[in-house]
Amino acid sequence: MLSQSDQLVRHFRDVLVWPVQIRPGFSGGDVSRLHRLMTDGPWVPVDDEFTANPADFQERHYKEFVAFLPYVQRFLYGESRSGSTDGQPSRAAPMAVYRRTDVAGLDVTLRPGDAPIRLRVAHVDLYLFLDMDVALLNVEVAADDVPLATALELLYRFGRAYPTGWDASGQGVHNVHRSELLDREGRVLVTSDSGNRERYLHFVCRNRAPCVGALWAWLLRPLVLDQEDEAGEVRFRLIEYYRMPMMAYLALDNPRALSREDFIRIGFAANLPDRDPIPVRDPAVIRFERLHCEDRFWTDSDEGPNSRFICTGNALILVGEAGSDYFRDPEHGLLARFRHQYFLVFLIAHFHRAALLSFSDGLASAVNDLDIRDSESVRRFKRRIRQSFEAFLRFTHRYWFHEVSEQGLVQSLFQRTTRMLRNDELFADVKEQVREMSAYLDSDSQRRQSGTVLRLTVVTIFGLIATVVTGYFGMNLFSFPEVPESRKLLQFGVVTVFALGLVLFAVARSKRLSDFLEAMSDERLPLRAKWVSLSRVFRKPED
Repeated sequence: MLSQSDQLVRHFRDVLVWPVQIRPGFSGGDVSRLHRLMTDGPWVPVDDEFTANPADFQERHYKEFVAFLPYVQRFLYGESRSGSTDGQPSRAAPMAVYRRTDVAGLDVTLRPGDAPIRLRVAHVDLYLFLDMDVALLNVEVAADDVPLATALELLYRFGRAYPTGWDASGQGVHNVHRSELLDREGRVLVTSDSGNRERYLHFVCRNRAPCVGALWAWLLRPLVLDQEDEAGEVRFRLIEYYRMPMMAYLALDNPRALSREDFIRIGFAANLPDRDPIPVRDPAVIRFERLHCEDRFWTDSDEGPNSRFICTGNALILVGEAGSDYFRDPEHGLLARFRHQYFLVFLIAHFHRAALLSFSDGLASAVNDLDIRDSESVRRFKRRIRQSFEAFLRFTHRYWFHEVSEQGLVQSLFQRTTRMLRNDELFADVKEQVREMSAYLDSDSQRRQSGTVLRLTVVTIFGLIATVVTGYFGMNLFSFPEVPESRKLLQFGVVTVFALGLVLFAVARSKRLSDFLEAMSDERLPLRAKWVSLSRVFRKPED
């Protein structure tokens, strides 16, 4: 158990960022139709940073904007919110953001028999990256005066797309026992179904794909899981682990009283149950501070608010002193930065990973769909690969960057998150896959060009025969002026049909005629072998 489990988290926030792949993709699609589809339901477009009235533009929005480098600003703000006068995203915008207006609360029951924990839902947003075929669901919940052990249990159990198994009583393991989304009047909107074992088993058996929990599927509508029988114009499929990436904010009375083991459990709260022993031989545990901790504000002095960042890639956790005004300030302090600058850093890193996984999945799907015996399949494969090339080129030059800010902490958190997610290695792998596909298309194009040149060469060689035969009309060997007109037309028709038949035969058997010419030019082959090569030209094609 935690040595300081009696501590209270004076202010607790849990922010989920769940990436999914869109099928069919947004690329080249009708953005206006997508906007209408989203706004027909409970979603409304989000454009709260840059308001129509400059008087409503807040200082925290300004600080968020200037924290990033110019090309990141254009990615986050300039393109995603420009060129729109009617609330619709611009066709050139890479990102559109929508927010649900009907969700206000969340009741979570950790285990059977426990009392529900009431959490406030700060917002439910959906980030749609229109030319990368990626969407990210963002859910932020908050509570006050939560026991630290309960907060860690929430971080571990909440935010799982589906259960990994069931216990003897039929309850899902590792996930929360029950969760309910509430509206502003406290009415239940949707309830989780992790205990519905038969639904998950039947879905996986029938579709060979995981089944998303009812609560998460409801939140994502009108997006529909690709394997579901339910109708839906825009569908999604999973590209990540079922455990959703998350950020957490923990304001404690005395964070420096926590032991190293306590911080390790907090850092790995999303993956380590509180009852399990810490894997002390794990390299991530041995080098915990160096790998995962950002301690530039971890000072017990006026220079810092006793704040420690813990980054494990799939989790970014901020632990700090609740008594510090700077740490708790929602407009100018670290809480404001956590919800805005640091959230966007986390979002960008996971968008990079989701986009790369989507590229890799698209290339693998294109190869699986390829049947070289089917010309339509080959054309479809080439079209999909060229579209992937275009999208990857756009991603590389517009959205892929290693530096996001000149502010040391912002850049450090981005680098740590990217390194923990192994985005650079994934980028190199996808780039190599794209290069291999490009080499295949180039070699296939060269092969087809070589085949065309071969056929033209064979037709030219054997067309010489027809040229010589038809040339006798102009050699004056016969007195054609004395030949009746009917015979001239007959001879012309016979020679024309013969020449046409010879050319068509040469085209149809150009490969075999090429082999025959090669055999004839080989002085080492005996006459019998050359005769056999010639006889193959007139044989019936083999199946």
